[in-house]
Amino acid sequence: MSGRPGADRDTSAAAPASGAGTQTWRVRVDATACMGTGICAGVAPGRFQVRDGVSHPTDEFVPPTQQVVDAAESCPLEAIAVTHRDTGARIAPEE
Repeated sequence: MSGRPGADRDTSAAAPASGAGTQTWRVRVDATACMGTGICAGVAPGRFQVRDGVSHPTDEFVPPTQQVVDAAESCPLEAIAVTHRDTGARIAPEE
């Protein structure tokens, strides 16, 4: 184990999106759960930003990246949900 949340996780397990054979993930932040610590923005710069005390993904749909998984896994309130765009399968955080 590397000690980083999600670092040893196989992120290729999500079903591929239909069509071009590429995957796309959906990133959402539960604004009622988020306490705006900014950890996600620090872990995945350019993927999250804190505005008005709440984190927001910079894009709702993203290509699979370990940074996004790490950000979701590091959220102290599990306010970030990463799912497969087409299937809705949960990518992070782990349940």
